[in-house]
Amino acid sequence: MDLTFFSVFDRGLNGVNQGGTEARLNSEVAFAHNFRGVANVDYLSSYVFRLAFSDVFTQAVNSEVRSQAFLSNTTGSLFMNATTRRYQDFQSTTPGDVITILHAPGAEVSRVDQQLGNWPLHASFEAAAEGLSRGEPSFSTAPLLGRFDMNPVVSLPLLLRGWSFRPELSLRDTIYTQQLVPSGGVALTDMGTAISKTINRKALQGSVELRPPALDRIFDRELLGRKWKHVIEPRITYTYVTGVENFSHILRFDDRDILSDTNGVEYAIVNRLYAKRTSAEPDKCGPDGIPALIAGAAPPSSRVPWEHSQRAREQPCPKQPDTREIVTWELAQKYFLDPTFGGALVPGRRNVLTSTVDLTGIAFLTEARRLSPLISRVRVSTSARSDLEWDVDYDFQAGRVNTSTALFNHHIGLFTVGAGNAFLHVPSGVSASNTIAAAEKFNQFRGVLGYGSANRIGFNGAASLGFDARLRQLQYGSAQLAYNWDCCGVNLEYRRFALASVRNENQFRFTISLANVRAFGNLRRGERLF
Repeated sequence: MDLTFFSVFDRGLNGVNQGGTEARLNSEVAFAHNFRGVANVDYLSSYVFRLAFSDVFTQAVNSEVRSQAFLSNTTGSLFMNATTRRYQDFQSTTPGDVITILHAPGAEVSRVDQQLGNWPLHASFEAAAEGLSRGEPSFSTAPLLGRFDMNPVVSLPLLLRGWSFRPELSLRDTIYTQQLVPSGGVALTDMGTAISKTINRKALQGSVELRPPALDRIFDRELLGRKWKHVIEPRITYTYVTGVENFSHILRFDDRDILSDTNGVEYAIVNRLYAKRTSAEPDKCGPDGIPALIAGAAPPSSRVPWEHSQRAREQPCPKQPDTREIVTWELAQKYFLDPTFGGALVPGRRNVLTSTVDLTGIAFLTEARRLSPLISRVRVSTSARSDLEWDVDYDFQAGRVNTSTALFNHHIGLFTVGAGNAFLHVPSGVSASNTIAAAEKFNQFRGVLGYGSANRIGFNGAASLGFDARLRQLQYGSAQLAYNWDCCGVNLEYRRFALASVRNENQFRFTISLANVRAFGNLRRGERLF
């Protein structure tokens, strides 16, 4: 169990009180008979308090507050879960401008896909019963309404000469004890009114997934001491959903509520490039076959942003020359045979539907259209010391890149280098919070450079920065220097924050540590660069 409480009493800046309270509780416990309990609770009194006083940039700019607690049991193929969740999204620094969604209490049960006896059919199901509520400045539901959801699924997986064919049929029945009456018939600038009248949403969903045999080629000529193999994996999925005739009257709480009529095809192709060493790496194995820590692999406390956790662990000592997936590149797109999604699409609004969020998290549906953006996902991992990802969504209809995210990390001996860029083009329209918003662009860069590690004897240092290219402003920057002896260590850090009109400050921090005793100073472990 880990409990953190942080509170500030503030006299106010320019008449604005920036004080507040934030508390976090993280706990986990395992019980007998495969029961597991987890609680992750976060309480925040005001968003301006987090912006003004949080010492970690990624936390300071995070407008979401999530809390959940659950007790689950997994026995065989059956999963049971009792849960309570609370979600808040602060829309601005104005007090009270927040969306709050509560799931309490909730019960879920599901079963993984399994064969039905000796039949070729497979089946799975999921069911849930929850108490819900939602509140925001211009809208609120009852303090607690009921939602009951049932979804059985039957499929027939077939395999013939390398061809995979999987038709699937499912029924979904969801009952709500309250429903939405949209303002003016469509929910544009006002969500509408929630009334206490039961509504039943029924849907019939059918899909067919076709996977042709994978194409592969092994290159006989060695390159860089490796043999290479290229694999191409295509797939096509047709999905048809019908019966959702009351989409505009369904209240929105989570992804269960955005199901709409759909008629479309998704096609994708995945390229994989494998490399196999002709001999084991000499630097991977220590004496007696004990794995050696890869040079530059830092402990978890020194990971740079965006780094995958498995990159910083000891690697196994292979008995045979290892094979690594060097490059993975996936391209996917959807074609909508029904561009209005059974009438669920509202022109001029950022529509979020099940068939779109399954492809990309960008709300690109602001009008009827046939083609979705083309998504590209590239992952390059030449070694355990290097990691590169580049994700792009290109919209042919708009003729632009909707989003692009590039992440890079590399270890060179004691040096660690990390960089990233995040670009987002938000379409104009009415947002999910029912506010009219113009098209906006976000373009931000991140960079990290480090030398050494937290406990290494001698000199160690690290620096990071975040730059907003659209605003041409350095949002944050930090630099940390440390020197460790056998008995003690000293850490010095400088930080710079520039967060709109809320925060513009410089910070100087220090910590002096005594081995096996304690540390004192104002640079806390969780806020260090390494």
